[in-house]
Amino acid sequence: MTTRLNPEVAASVEARLRYYRDLGVHDLYRRGEPVADSDIVEVAAEPQAAEPAQPYVAIPVTESESSDLSSRAARSAAPRDIPRAQALQLLREEIGDCTRCPLAFQGRHNIVFGDGDPHTRLMFVGEGPGADEDAHGLPFVGRAGQLLNNMINAMGLQREQVYIANIVKCRPPQNRTPEPEEASTCSTFLFRQIEIIQPEVIVALGSTAATYLLDPKSKSSLASLRGRIHMAHNSKLIVTYHPAYLLRDPRQKKEAWIDLQIAMRELGLKPAKPAGD
Repeated sequence: MTTRLNPEVAASVEARLRYYRDLGVHDLYRRGEPVADSDIVEVAAEPQAAEPAQPYVAIPVTESESSDLSSRAARSAAPRDIPRAQALQLLREEIGDCTRCPLAFQGRHNIVFGDGDPHTRLMFVGEGPGADEDAHGLPFVGRAGQLLNNMINAMGLQREQVYIANIVKCRPPQNRTPEPEEASTCSTFLFRQIEIIQPEVIVALGSTAATYLLDPKSKSSLASLRGRIHMAHNSKLIVTYHPAYLLRDPRQKKEAWIDLQIAMRELGLKPAKPAGD
């Protein structure tokens, strides 16, 4: 004989279901006959004797088993199943007030999720937020951001037409390079952003972005990665200098422009005409 779960046990089961869905498990199994979609999966009130071994069959989980299954399902849905802007919002909600890595406890004010057009063909990925970005909650809004805006404009685009994000979404203290634990933990959310947006081209800004987009174990230098097209996350990846580095060494702006022209050729873009032309 079966009975519905009491509230305490139901909450425990609900937490376990969320855990399985975070692991990518969406079907539960038990020995027995198939259960109709309309049936409610219940748990026996008393321990039962072991049943003879029978083939495993899928048991669909119904909405009555969990108050938030619909939202959890939406978060785990493939990007093509829901609008991209909505998928990004659900991902942002899943991140929440993140405490998954040490950066959460080292002076962070705002999580810097990302900014731009979710339907863009071109995405820029930097290293991490600086002080201005941490204050505003938006990527690349300080001096380096102004230079990046100029770079985007030179490509014949506006900032609103691209998408901008970082390897880590919290500011490292004193703008230091993210530690491997921090970058590896946070970049999983970046990869899901990329999966949702599906850009044709990604421009990696600096060695940290290039390393974690390509291979965290690689010791390749920025110079060895520049000047050619890589494939990463189902997108063409082009590596160039971080705008903050270009502010320190303006002589490399010409080299960065050469890198951006590779991206422009792949996207069929033409340089913006100088003012007055």
